[in-house]
Amino acid sequence: MKFPQPHSLKEIASLLDCKFIGPDDFEILGINEIHVVEPGDIVFVDHPKYYDKALNSDATIVLINKEVVCPKGKALLISDDPFRDFNKLTKHFKPFQSSNIAIAKDAIIGKDTIIQPNCFIGNNVSIGDNCTIHSNVSIYDDTIIGNNVTIHAGTIIGASAFYYKNRPEGYDQLVSGGRVIIKNNVDIGALCTVDRGVSGDTTIGEGCKLDNHIQIGHDTVLGTKCLIAAHTAIAGCVVVEDNVTLWGQVGVKSGITIKEGTTIYAQSGLGQTTEEGKTYFGSPAQEARQQFKQMAYINKIPEILKKLKNI
Repeated sequence: MKFPQPHSLKEIASLLDCKFIGPDDFEILGINEIHVVEPGDIVFVDHPKYYDKALNSDATIVLINKEVVCPKGKALLISDDPFRDFNKLTKHFKPFQSSNIAIAKDAIIGKDTIIQPNCFIGNNVSIGDNCTIHSNVSIYDDTIIGNNVTIHAGTIIGASAFYYKNRPEGYDQLVSGGRVIIKNNVDIGALCTVDRGVSGDTTIGEGCKLDNHIQIGHDTVLGTKCLIAAHTAIAGCVVVEDNVTLWGQVGVKSGITIKEGTTIYAQSGLGQTTEEGKTYFGSPAQEARQQFKQMAYINKIPEILKKLKNI
């Protein structure tokens, strides 16, 4: 998430009421999570296990809960609670805007696009040409939708990320300030949910087709021409490359990559990055031919035991 304009290290430290290490005028351009940071971004880290990853990332400002040696060319913001302060920045630069009308006044609706009754179109939403948005669809703030997109009834685009920190008093949610981007020629079925990015974008690539009852988690990126069947759930921060097929009731773990041309058979649970062009099945999912061989061997066990008993 980029700020509307650059800010200095001193300005951000003052906003957070925290100590900083680096030049007062060190330029800050935005905030982002570790997997999408760029030079000029703030990244937060609050566990020693991830200090090195954050300090050596592309981020040039690290919001951290311990005073450490600052890498050359970077700056530090020293906070007693980086999670809290990252939320403070999101709320400051991307505050929630309430609405009391069905279609926000600043929403952009393209030529020949149809919006059916009882839809909600939030602030700063852009919808392209020749789209059809069926009844009872909710499209949250800042969503960008391309041309020739169909979204069926009851689908929700842009809800908050499922991202929490476990505190003694309960779970504390990381505030979502990102967007959803849906590219051209996408079809999304009924009662689907596509969560917005925490600080970046959740993206549905051109030509993707989503069945009914599908969950796409925060910051997940779908490539082009992906086919996803009903009841599939993809966790956050997953990269789905081009021409991937996920059949019904597939579950996908966060932070992995589904390589180009992968097929995942129904009711599989995928917990690792796949190989390009391979087919997977099972839970945990394995290469399908290997899985089917194992199942065949298992089915032979009663026959083998019977023969052993007769020896």
